[in-house]
Amino acid sequence: MEITKDCKIGIVGLGLMGGAIAMALKNNDIVQAENLYALDVNQDTLRDVKAAGVIGQSFTDPNKMLPLCDIVFLCLNPSTLLNFMQNHMAAFKSGALITDIAGTKQNIVTVMEKTLRPDLDFIPGHPMAGSEKGGFENARFCNFSGKNYILTPLERNKTENIEFIKELIHCMGFGRVTITSAEEHDRKIAFTSQLCHVIAAALVDCESDTEITRFGGGSFEDLTRIAMLNAPMWTELFIENSGELLTRIEQFEESLDKIRKLITCGNDKALKETLAVIRDRRIAMSV
Repeated sequence: MEITKDCKIGIVGLGLMGGAIAMALKNNDIVQAENLYALDVNQDTLRDVKAAGVIGQSFTDPNKMLPLCDIVFLCLNPSTLLNFMQNHMAAFKSGALITDIAGTKQNIVTVMEKTLRPDLDFIPGHPMAGSEKGGFENARFCNFSGKNYILTPLERNKTENIEFIKELIHCMGFGRVTITSAEEHDRKIAFTSQLCHVIAAALVDCESDTEITRFGGGSFEDLTRIAMLNAPMWTELFIENSGELLTRIEQFEESLDKIRKLITCGNDKALKETLAVIRDRRIAMSV
């Protein structure tokens, strides 16, 4: 498959990420607008997307859109995605290339390895971009430029299709594409994404004064921006990846307790050394 403007691309789910992907495909001149299709249960959202000139056709019935699409982006939560594939597997065009954006991967990979139609190719993916503000109305604020993208291929994926998806990802503006296993994805995402949302939520939870931002200088705001999260989605991701996430929470608690003890005993020398090591590690992480 080649990236051409004649490719018909369908997007299932027109929330924040589905809308942002549609905009990236259109704004980067990857596909002609008339060949960009969208499927959503919300008629108001579809009307807004169509009015914005982002897509060519909108659908509420998967059985009408999927047979038209050469490429399909499933912009759904993990459980919704699996239900969608189970209920509409037969509707996909033969030879279609399918990918997703879900935040956990092990269960999706396991199920797809067993149930995917032999004439379809499903390449699991996870764009590391987003916003604390959800919905299509905020999709224009979702910046893909230089952001990371993770792929966790199935054993059955065709090499040429993986290369195609990588090229498409770069064309949308993303920078580094990392290919890894579903297990490694979920282990590391538990730290870089899910733990961060847990910490942000806990930080806001421990203070009831809603006027405290009058005393903010940026640190609190930077640390807690993501606490304005999509509660149903993040609840599902936390529970889906609970084993890895709980391990990361325990590691964080150990580090927090170590620093607390140094402050409690007034050991300024050890505290200074600890913070210096942490600073140097964070600098190294920026490379």
